[in-house]
Amino acid sequence: MDDTSLGIWLVRAEAEPLATQLQTHLGGTCYRPWQMASTANGSQRIAFGAQFHQHRQWLLLGATGIAVRFLEGLPQDKLSDPAVVVVDEAGRFAISLLAGHEGGANLLAYRVAAAIGAVPVITTATEAIKPLVVGIGCRKGVSKDQIAAAVQAALGERSLAEVREVATIDLKANEPGLLTFCLQHELPLRVLSHATVAARAWVSQPSAWVQQNVALDGVCEPCALIASPRGALIVPKTALNGVAVAVVEDQLFTLKSAIVQEQKL
Repeated sequence: MDDTSLGIWLVRAEAEPLATQLQTHLGGTCYRPWQMASTANGSQRIAFGAQFHQHRQWLLLGATGIAVRFLEGLPQDKLSDPAVVVVDEAGRFAISLLAGHEGGANLLAYRVAAAIGAVPVITTATEAIKPLVVGIGCRKGVSKDQIAAAVQAALGERSLAEVREVATIDLKANEPGLLTFCLQHELPLRVLSHATVAARAWVSQPSAWVQQNVALDGVCEPCALIASPRGALIVPKTALNGVAVAVVEDQLFTLKSAIVQEQKL
């Protein structure tokens, strides 16, 4: 995504530090409505509407309710509407609000989350039926093929089509092989900070190498568990050719399956 395709709308001046951080990581054009002549009458909604189609993707820094009011009458078609991701001023959540798939809002939410340590909020149905999260840790410079082989080995008879997202630590956020693997398979990458992973200390088998090089007991297991907080570890750390993989399954899906099976009896 080129810089000019992203617009960043600040509802209030208090969001300035957040906007600066996002622009540093993602590029884009920042809009400060209190400096714009078009908002002289006090209507940010009208000013936003006038700019809406100037960018393919938007970050709106403010409350979801404000974003909904700003968007009134603007969306026309999911195939052509700009993507909109709402980020609260505290930078806690990146909410894919409009054009999740077609406009790329879902992936943009993950990019925002990786940039500022927020939680990506995705509500599209396609992701809602995917129960698996794959945690990955890897040596520097591993290829996408090495990662693909390790993931497939860990999944066994389960399919990549069941994977909702891949989770890793910030030290691996720019690992080319990992990024290429995720891009090739259209898997969003959830990036967690070192501090967040350190706070989730439990792993099934601590790794001396990871302790020495990353100062953690492990990466793939805690990353997958943090990304799926109600999940259960169904595949503990599995290492293959420099890539460690763990698989967590959302227990809500297990409960749903059990209820369906009981109803059939």
